[in-house]
Amino acid sequence: MRIVVHGQQAFGQAVLEKLLERGEDVVAVCTAPDKEGRPVDPIKALALEKGLPVHQPASWKTDEALELMKSFDADVCMMAYVLLFVPQPVLDAPKLGSFQYHPSLLPMHRGPSSINWPIAMGATETGLSIFWPNEGLDEGPILMQKTCDIGADETLADVYFNKLFPMGVDAMIESLDLVRDNKAPRVEQNLSDGTYESWFGKKQAEIDWAKPAQEVYNIIRAGIPQPGAWTLRNAEQLSVFEARLLSDSAGAPGEIISVDDKQFTVAGNGGSIQVMRVKADAGKESAADYASRTGLKAGEVLGS
Repeated sequence: MRIVVHGQQAFGQAVLEKLLERGEDVVAVCTAPDKEGRPVDPIKALALEKGLPVHQPASWKTDEALELMKSFDADVCMMAYVLLFVPQPVLDAPKLGSFQYHPSLLPMHRGPSSINWPIAMGATETGLSIFWPNEGLDEGPILMQKTCDIGADETLADVYFNKLFPMGVDAMIESLDLVRDNKAPRVEQNLSDGTYESWFGKKQAEIDWAKPAQEVYNIIRAGIPQPGAWTLRNAEQLSVFEARLLSDSAGAPGEIISVDDKQFTVAGNGGSIQVMRVKADAGKESAADYASRTGLKAGEVLGS
């Protein structure tokens, strides 16, 4: 079976590596254009190392891009972490079509920040979908889904790297086998039962200390490793990169209620947040080092 791998970053690299380990016939690797001043994308580096042809169209909306996909004479295109819009004629060019990885249980959490949002909303379960993309945003028929739990203290990094990443690589390979055997389903999504959320960015990651402490903690977990939930201290941004939810609270929301040699604790609404690691003007550092360096004291109020 002639396979095109379209992807980028570590997930795309891992899928390509698994295919090569199995001796699959990868006829081309497509990835996003290089960015000036950035390292070569891992999937491109692996492809070049293995002597595979690499293609990096700036857009897939052109006639030239369609002809490129047709030129591969591929049976299937495996889309592993693709951010560029791909029009239907390009998706349909391989004989058996194209299938794609998405890190949520579609139709829930369609959109670009599908790992952040379930955590931010306090969900205890998420998962991944392998689907047949169309020109809608994550709207195509489902090929396969797998679920995983979200632990009470797990962050975005925990859920992605320990669960959705390895599960997703395996699911892509399982899906290929189903396609090869002509056993791959196409289950239409009921979009009315789903959700779409846009980027979980800086605005969404701002901490509102007046909200319930559990919600604040969820926002912090959803922002790790990026973009980092943040608050203001004396009009300067302070991002929180490691924290713990405590049930007790003895101050007004946002008030620093204790500082010690390991962390500082911030009062919330119905609980408190113990902060262990932060990022400010000096970069990432322990909360204790930050407190010592900047003179953070109990009684200060964060959020302004």
